[in-house]
Amino acid sequence: MNALHRRAFLKRFGLSAASLPFLTGLPSLGLASPARPRQRLVILFSPNGTIPPAFWPDTEGEAFELKEILRPLEPFRDRLLVLHGLCNKVRGDGDNHMRGMSCLLTGTELLPGNIQGGSHTPAGWAGGISIDQEIRNFLQSREETRTRFGSLEFGVGVTDRADPWTRMSYAGPNQPVAPISDPYQMYRKLYGRQQDREHLRSVLDVVREDLRKVRRLVSAEDLALIESHTSLVRELEREIARQREEKLAAPPPHLEEGVADQNDNVPRLSRMQIELLVNAFVNDMARVATLQYTKSVGQARMKWLGINDTHHTLSHEPDKNSDAVEKLVKINTWFAGEMAHLLRRLAETPEPGGEGTLLDHTLVVWTNELGKGNNHTLNDIPFVLAGGGFGFRMGRARHFNRVAHNRLLLAMAHAVGHRLDTFGKPELCDGGPLALG
Repeated sequence: MNALHRRAFLKRFGLSAASLPFLTGLPSLGLASPARPRQRLVILFSPNGTIPPAFWPDTEGEAFELKEILRPLEPFRDRLLVLHGLCNKVRGDGDNHMRGMSCLLTGTELLPGNIQGGSHTPAGWAGGISIDQEIRNFLQSREETRTRFGSLEFGVGVTDRADPWTRMSYAGPNQPVAPISDPYQMYRKLYGRQQDREHLRSVLDVVREDLRKVRRLVSAEDLALIESHTSLVRELEREIARQREEKLAAPPPHLEEGVADQNDNVPRLSRMQIELLVNAFVNDMARVATLQYTKSVGQARMKWLGINDTHHTLSHEPDKNSDAVEKLVKINTWFAGEMAHLLRRLAETPEPGGEGTLLDHTLVVWTNELGKGNNHTLNDIPFVLAGGGFGFRMGRARHFNRVAHNRLLLAMAHAVGHRLDTFGKPELCDGGPLALG
């Protein structure tokens, strides 16, 4: 029941507003707020801009056709929302790669610093919280949406460097959140306790067997002590079994062993991270995740696509270099294919304890730090939304007229019930949250 309905109820029966907290839990009065279905957010990032003619649909509305780069997403066409015309209007210190990356999810300027990029002014970290962490904090503030981690930051091929080109998530001003690129490290973060329990269980198996063997060798007085020890072992085993039942709706995924965090392994690392992400959602360890492929100015060599040139170097080639354009289309199509794989895994995984699938309750946002690589524009930043759970009307292509991307970030906050007035720079939120219903 909404607030207006509740006020009408109080007025009709001459009740004090002070009594409302005591009445909302009575089912027969129908005053209790309906439980909000689970909502999850994944922000997927790939760098160095796109190739506009091979990316943006020619028409708006539901009759749009997917161009070559987005074609891997065709099976999910009815669940896509392609947003053209969103611009990163944040200005200030730093070059466009730096601001494109670290202002992408924060919507506010970089702080002063000494990191020199391709501009005349050096810069530091972002000056505000990112939208993924803002939504995380909001969900963590409520008992019904609180999870073990709140958010998880996955990386694929992100270098060990720490600078504004490598970070898009921020816990607050000057507080970058590092993605975890090593899937084995992420596995230990998610399931380290589980591994400890499994190790303890194996130790207890040995102890129990040893206690059985010595029973016939000890006195009657010591036998009572042996029985006490055996009972303790049984209780520990029962506790481990209870923890397994309570904590995990699905067992941890099996990861291929020995995959080094190296350029040539990026396709395998990507699939490993996606499996961990989906499994973490199944086990309700987090409701927010980021999946960051390389970094701004990322120089991956996508040899698995038959491309030996580095990504960022290719992105600087002029439009007339048809060979470079063809390779960049192939690279961006590969990123779309990884998004399609994530969507497929979410779509084939039932929603734990609810209706539909994980995809029905998850919004996936694919974005980039630039609109186009060779001119470093912050206009027409690629934003492709997919899935459900946020109440946006999908199955469409929309074209906006140079709208600040802050309004999309604000709409995402509102979609989870976080009614912020502004997000990032207030003046870039004029017009309010982007209307996507």
